[in-house]
Amino acid sequence: MAGRAARARGLQGRGGVTVVTASTGNHGAATAWAAARLGLETVVFVPEHASATKVARIEELGAEIRPAGADMDEAKALGLVEARRRGVPFFEDGAEPAQYEGYAVIGEEILAQLEEPPAAVVVPVGNGALLGGVARAVLAGSQETLRIGVVAAAAPVMADSFDAGRPVPGDSSDTFADGMAVRVAIPYAVDVLNEVATHMLRVSERELAEAVGAFAAAGIRVEGSGAAGFAALPHVPDLNGSIVLVVTGRNIDEDLHEQARNQPQAFPA
Repeated sequence: MAGRAARARGLQGRGGVTVVTASTGNHGAATAWAAARLGLETVVFVPEHASATKVARIEELGAEIRPAGADMDEAKALGLVEARRRGVPFFEDGAEPAQYEGYAVIGEEILAQLEEPPAAVVVPVGNGALLGGVARAVLAGSQETLRIGVVAAAAPVMADSFDAGRPVPGDSSDTFADGMAVRVAIPYAVDVLNEVATHMLRVSERELAEAVGAFAAAGIRVEGSGAAGFAALPHVPDLNGSIVLVVTGRNIDEDLHEQARNQPQAFPA
């Protein structure tokens, strides 16, 4: 850790920008949070129509926002150009092995907190690092536990790539669950998921909206990607044992949250 901090300090002073990333919101906020603790500056490229709630959170954490591109992958391409132009690192969500190490702690905690290993762990999938890390740790501790990923059917590229065993082209990321709005598969993530995941499920926009509403009825605010595990439960194989849902993210714009709660039928089935 000290070595990483020293390298980070060595990057300071390069034109005032230390790290560039692209995000629909939560990854950008996490990057800004971590960078601030190392005394680094962050520029986060976000899609032009990114969640106002998430953008505000990133700005609160001290990052500079750059709206660019119609979706996350277009924003990422423009962010890469900017990082190369300035000669600073680009932190690509899903392509950094250290992310997987960090997310593995979640899998370790799941196993540590249960009296016996669960029958399955269900994880939302954007660029794949969260499932990769959690599944890697769960596999190390319980080979019988299914490691299940969930994608939005409207943004299926990671599931399609998992099924093919290699990155395949994607042409859609039109989901309100912006944490899963991925159009271009990351090769490293696909390789990891093919090693450690067991299933990949697809859920519709309506299923996601209904799940957001179900959480709200229980007094829990979640965004679309956070509700993905619950939305996928009807698609999970019949199992003998407990099922753990990894619930990530509560950063959803108020009007979208209200629509999901009150008008789930307005979302495509």
